[in-house]
Parts: sequence; C-alpha cells; structure tokens
Amino acid sequence: MLIRGAALEDGTVQDVRIAAQRIAAIGPLPPHPGEPVVEARGGLLLPGLHDHHIHLAALAASLTSVACGPPSIADLSGLATVLSRPGEGWLRGVGYHESVAGLLDRAMLDAIVPDRPVRIQHRGGRMWFFNSAALDCLKGPDPAGLDRATGRLFEGDLWLKTTLDGAPPSLAAVGTILARAGVTGVTEISPANDATMARHLVRDHAGRRLPQKVLLAGRATLCAADTGPGVRLGPVKLHLHEADLPRFDTVVAAIHAAHDAGRGVAVHCATEVELVFTLAAFDDAGTVPGDRIEHASVAPDSAVREIARLGLAVVSQPHFIAERGDAYVRDVASDDLPLLYRLRAFLDAGVVLAAGSDAPFGAPEPWASMAAAVTRRTRSGQSLGPSEALTPEQAIDLYLADPDDLGRRRRIAVGAPADLCLLDRDWTQARTDLAAVQVRMTWIDGRLVHDRIDQSPA
Repeated sequence: MLIRGAALEDGTVQDVRIAAQRIAAIGPLPPHPGEPVVEARGGLLLPGLHDHHIHLAALAASLTSVACGPPSIADLSGLATVLSRPGEGWLRGVGYHESVAGLLDRAMLDAIVPDRPVRIQHRGGRMWFFNSAALDCLKGPDPAGLDRATGRLFEGDLWLKTTLDGAPPSLAAVGTILARAGVTGVTEISPANDATMARHLVRDHAGRRLPQKVLLAGRATLCAADTGPGVRLGPVKLHLHEADLPRFDTVVAAIHAAHDAGRGVAVHCATEVELVFTLAAFDDAGTVPGDRIEHASVAPDSAVREIARLGLAVVSQPHFIAERGDAYVRDVASDDLPLLYRLRAFLDAGVVLAAGSDAPFGAPEPWASMAAAVTRRTRSGQSLGPSEALTPEQAIDLYLADPDDLGRRRRIAVGAPADLCLLDRDWTQARTDLAAVQVRMTWIDGRLVHDRIDQSPA
C-alpha cells in the first residue's frame, strides 16, 4: 500500500509505502502496478498511539452498563431515572461517585429497583453496591470485604467474577473504539490478570476482535508461555491501598522476585502515602528499566525528586483534570490541588512520562487527554495546576512512547512497524486544538483497522 502526500512530523510532505507489515520506503514514490493508494491530502501521519494504562475487560463490560455518576448523573433522582428501566436479569451500573447521593446501600437501591438484581461499581473501581435481589444471587462463603447489611463489597472483584461464573467479555467493541482514536497498542494493567486473561487476549487478537497489540501486566504468576502473537508479557502490577498497606518487607520481596524473573514492577499510587511507601520499597529493593509508577495522583516536590533519583517512569492520566477537576476543586485540600496529576514537574526533573486512559475509569479518548494536558482546565473551565501544562508536542509524546521502553519515542521511519494513524489535518492545525482532531485511518502491522476517509464528518 502507498500512502501518498502525507505530512510528517519534520514538516515535509512525503509518500510512505507499507510492505510486509513495516514501513518499506519514504520519499517521492511512484505507485507499483496494482498497488492500493491512499491520498493523505496533507494529513499528518503518525505512529499509532499507545494507551499505557487501560483495563480492557472492564471497559468492554462498561459499554453494556448504565452510567451512574457525574457528569451525566448529578443526584439521586437522576440515578433513579437511569436505573428504573424495564428489563429482567442483572442491571450493571458503573462510574458512581458519592457526590451523587453519598455512599449507596442496599436499602437505597431496593427503594429504586426492588425486583431485579442491581450492582453498581464506584468510580474508583474498588467498591460495588448491591440491592437485596443482587445479594440473593451471591452465594457464600462471603469474602471479608462483603457487608450484606449495607450491600457493599470492597476489593472483591475476583470473588465476584468467580461467584457469578463470569467469562471475559468480547473485546470487539473496545478494539473498534480504540482504532477510531488511532490507538494501535495498549498496556493492559489490571492487577488480577492471569493466564486465563492472557489466553482470552490472545484469542481475541488472533480473531481480530482486538486488533491492538497488548503489553500485559498483572500477576507475578504470569509468564511468557501464557502469551502469544500480539500479546507480550509486561510488568508485575502491585495495587496498593492506603487504608490497608501490606507489610513493607512483603512489597520489597515482591519487587525482588519480579526483577529476578526479568520483569519490571508497576505500582498503583493514587495517594501521597501510597507513593511515599512505594518509593521507599523501590529504594530498598532497587530498580530496573521497566519499573513504573501508575497515576502518581498526588506528588509533592520531594516525591518528584525521589522518582527521578530512582529512575522510575510515571504513567499519568491528564484527562482526570478535565473529567474530575471540578470535584477535585470542591473536595481536595487547597494545598494538594497543585500536586494533582503533575506533568511538567516530572519532565523538568528528568522523569520519563507517559499517559494512559485508565478506562473505563477514565474516557478512552487520547486526543481529549492530550488537550487536557495542554489546557489543564476542568469541565467548568477552571484552571487547575496551570504550571503543570505541557506543550502540544510534549502532550502527544505521552502516547507515542515505546511501551517496552517508555524513554524511547516512536517515529515514522523505514523499517518501523506499520502501526500508523493518519489525521484529518497537519500538525500546525492539530496542535491548536488537539481535542478536535479526527483520525482518518489506522493501520496495525499494515492492515487497515479503521477507515473514515470516505465518510462525511460526524
């Protein structure tokens, strides 16, 4: 295939040939006899974007679930409206936040939906709320995190999946959503990922339901033998919780074990306490390339310096400033607001920085995330941490980092994999409004997986 007249990042307009799953040539290129030709019309051709932090199965499940939180649901009346829909069987809600109606309990949900099982996931992903009909479907023995009196389950996803005999969902819809955004690869970062999930990802990739290439993080028991074409073994994922931190020596031992197995370690750090604890553990255990901090949601200057000293990478979610910023302004202590989802401070300190959606807990929209990294504005237009804003060039780099080496930025070059996305405009236009960018075409290993080139604008 020949892509003709594409703008490249160096400002030139070139032809790009794809052959044998790679970029075969760049320059003024006459088409070969019978070769398919795509007219880029001066649109920017980029390496495909990579979402460096995503939960694929949860995102797939969310697509058939009811949105139960901000901004679409603001109060109990709105929640009652979306839950009072006709139907039978399980009703699954996602994205709930206590700003709607406080912490839900079974009595509140029974009053809204008394006659079908309802389960609603908190926006943070760590708590479920059940009505009485749903609790009747959950057979014991109960885990420690389930309180049947309130209908609340804390840290019980694995138990819930087993109890409901749930199989991983098809990832076809997720693959389509990501391809439309120009995403050609993802890092699946769920801590419970095991051999079963690895096999599911391999099957969906082989069946082209999930065309994106996957770097699979998860349990320490995962190994390369569990993976296959399109799915590579990634870091061990440790999910810390400030309210119930593990023994320090246990975490240090886990880091050592991962390193001994040739794997990096990715640690969930959504609070300052979790971050400080993690940095102390890495300081004791040592670090290797591939070790990374997920979120770094609250990072004081001292932590930024320590992350840099230890050589750790940070994978952030810039879009949370836009999606959740108004709630942060309302609920977070004023002294902590400048420390939320910092970006420029990390780059200025020499920290390797990348970004991921955390979908379904954030929107899988990389261009909106880039825009948020540049504007640092909430939905209502408030500025939040403006000194942490990035340039458009720095923002797009967050999604062009090599997943196997976050410090290496992928570029269009002869011999590079033909994982590409073609925009509807050149970079001069795109950088002025990243949120408005449309992806015209996406290729993975030279295979077209998204084409809106002949479609009228939405």
